[in-house]
Amino acid sequence: MTGRHTRRSGSFGRRVVSHVVVASRPAPSRHPLRREVFFVRAPKYVLNGLLGVSALVFGSAHFIHAPAENGPVLTAAVAFVTRSPVAVSSPARVAGEAVAAVTRSAVGAFAGVVRPLSRPEALEDAFKAYFAYKAAHPDDVRKPFLYFVDYGLASTEPRGYVFNMDSLKVVDGPFTVAHGRGSSTSQYGVPTRFSNASNSYATSLGLYVAQATYDFHGHTGGQGYSSIGLRLQGVSSGFNDNALNRKVVAHGAPYVTSTRAGRSQGCPAMEPARAARLLPKLADGGMVFLFAPDQDWLARDPWLAVAAQ
Repeated sequence: MTGRHTRRSGSFGRRVVSHVVVASRPAPSRHPLRREVFFVRAPKYVLNGLLGVSALVFGSAHFIHAPAENGPVLTAAVAFVTRSPVAVSSPARVAGEAVAAVTRSAVGAFAGVVRPLSRPEALEDAFKAYFAYKAAHPDDVRKPFLYFVDYGLASTEPRGYVFNMDSLKVVDGPFTVAHGRGSSTSQYGVPTRFSNASNSYATSLGLYVAQATYDFHGHTGGQGYSSIGLRLQGVSSGFNDNALNRKVVAHGAPYVTSTRAGRSQGCPAMEPARAARLLPKLADGGMVFLFAPDQDWLARDPWLAVAAQ
């Protein structure tokens, strides 16, 4: 089916082609092959994704060597931003390639300074999920900060970082981070069980959007304490989207020191002084990614699956 679909572009009143696909059809024998252009409306999530990855491509351009000619990813990004029709074979594929491009750039920037990792792909998975979500929901990611934790490492090892994903710099880290007491049987060690269920007291893996800070009050060793808290909205459906109901938050805790972290009720808690510095940066639009070499989660997290398409 062919047709041209257009829409108005804001107050400028220009007519804009939603998307263009090139196809080939047989022609009469005097013309062995004729190329025709068919205009179709791309799904809304694809248009949102292209808009998001356009910003990602342009924002990360200074980290990537510029070719003599624009490739299909940058061509599509330019066309989308300038509202110019351009022939591309698959908007979803182009969006995926753009996410892959900025992911490679970010991994290259951090690979030499973020170590050790429990798995080499830990950073790549974090950045793929981050950029895929940002491309699909650019209005949600209002700050460039990403809090990353590698739960494939023991709680006696520094396993947390905060990155600036615009400048591709480490803001802080590595530092110790707590995991949920439902995720391990021993006080200190590597967590092996992860859950999204209420009353599991386990860590939930995946991607989160940071919400508002608040005054956090907790108990440890029979004593109460206060710290800054940061509410987290889990966006990895089926793996952490119960976080708000479970009251899983980022916060400071006295059982986390510079050399080891005790267990929480599922929260990625950090040292109190560090929490006071970092959590306001993340609040209201930063992101959190909790990684572990858990095969079920790696195979089914929706943002890792989207980025792989």
